[in-house]
Amino acid sequence: MVGGEYKLKTIILGPPGTGKTTTLLDLVEEFLRAGTDIKKIGYFSFTRKASYEAESRAEEKFQIDKDEIPYFRTLHSLAFRSLGIKKEHVMKSQDYREFGLKCGIPIKSAWHNETDGVFNSDNEYLRIINKARVKEIPVLEEYDKNRHSIDIERDLLYLLDQELRKYKKEKGLIDYDDMLEKFIQQDVSPSFDVLFIDEAQDLSPLQWRMVRALWAKANKTYIAGDDDQAIFKWAGADVDTFIALKEEVDYVDTLDQSYRIPGGPIHELSQQIINKVTHRYQKDYLPRQEMGDLTRYSDLTQVDMAQGEWLVLSSANYFLDDVKDLCELQGWYFSHKHKNSIKLDLLLAIQAWEKWRTFETTLPVASIKNIYTYLGENVTKGYRTGKTMNDEEEGYYIEECIADHGLQIKDVWYKAFAGLDAGTENYIRNMLANKEKISQTPRITLSTIHGAKGGEADNVLLLPDVTKSAIDQNDIDPDELHRLFYVAVTRAKKSLHILEPRNYERAYVL
Repeated sequence: MVGGEYKLKTIILGPPGTGKTTTLLDLVEEFLRAGTDIKKIGYFSFTRKASYEAESRAEEKFQIDKDEIPYFRTLHSLAFRSLGIKKEHVMKSQDYREFGLKCGIPIKSAWHNETDGVFNSDNEYLRIINKARVKEIPVLEEYDKNRHSIDIERDLLYLLDQELRKYKKEKGLIDYDDMLEKFIQQDVSPSFDVLFIDEAQDLSPLQWRMVRALWAKANKTYIAGDDDQAIFKWAGADVDTFIALKEEVDYVDTLDQSYRIPGGPIHELSQQIINKVTHRYQKDYLPRQEMGDLTRYSDLTQVDMAQGEWLVLSSANYFLDDVKDLCELQGWYFSHKHKNSIKLDLLLAIQAWEKWRTFETTLPVASIKNIYTYLGENVTKGYRTGKTMNDEEEGYYIEECIADHGLQIKDVWYKAFAGLDAGTENYIRNMLANKEKISQTPRITLSTIHGAKGGEADNVLLLPDVTKSAIDQNDIDPDELHRLFYVAVTRAKKSLHILEPRNYERAYVL
């Protein structure tokens, strides 16, 4: 039987670093070798990141063009294509802003982020409405759970929910949740020989209903995930359905070797955390043979991130402010919220300028234009972008630009790049002194734990502080916190560093 001992409906539990995606693609390969048409294989994930990873790995592994793999997608993407929806009919931030103006409520942004699979908005009314939709409960029932700001008005919430439905109907617009509902109602699911559902622990009740519509038309179904890494309950995810699924399937298999988590104290701490969860699949897996290190600090200044790859994790972004300050003080290159600490164009301009002014070499016009952007008018008098240089030329020497193209200076970058503020200049100088590889991806990443799910690094620095709402057990299930910090601890490949909390009363005990 293709798939070895796997049967008609199988759950594949993938603890951290056990190679869940690799296992699923190996199964895909088995079916392809047995003659299954790639167009009869469905591979769907909770996030666009995961679906893209699976698709790109499939392209490389099987030497198949992307256009020949039609069903490696997110659930929303499948619904979008199956229903023949046009992009202009999908609700965008602009539409939500217009709706807000019509109803007299401020809405700056609102969008469905397929990177993490979550609806985002600066407007709490919209967030509550969306959460009720994905949980398939009345909006006032979600309101009554008291997981919202005190100034949210109950009657207004109900009215906005009704008005939003009217607005979409009048404008002929559809949102991401509407897509899933229409997909189910219209019964447009393709028929698959083999169906794979990845990241199943993060599916909402609405998404689970769509999954059931898919597997009703599939010969074989593999549902992969890890309930221990279910950290999106706050956004409507329903891990309980994933756990209860064991009663409906033929087989439950656990991948039992982690290729990420080292043996010793990191693995031991992760097990201590996850064993606190009351409702879960009981599972065991082995760490790597290499031993990991666990270090604790009483003060952030004790942490040395001068070398190596680092992932700095906290439960909320504002807890990372002190770490950002430390990185800037020390001259460590980092990223936060998917943005580098210094614009790459500026760093490339500095590198190009120093190479240009100190060596007898030419630079292409594109690089020179980038440099001139940061030099400022006092340094580039008389130069007009694209007017005095021939874009067809392979390159120019710095002497040519001084003689003919308005360049006024041939000095070190921090004197030539006169428009930089002192803080930025000092930060870059420290980075260069530290020999940071500024043209590459920053080696330090600052992230919330939710944002780092699926990621890993040699070194992980964990901040155990949590928000007030997170420690209120009437507000958040303790299992959520256990899973959250389990995910954080299991990002470490070599060493885990834990900082003492700012406030012990608002901290997770590690």
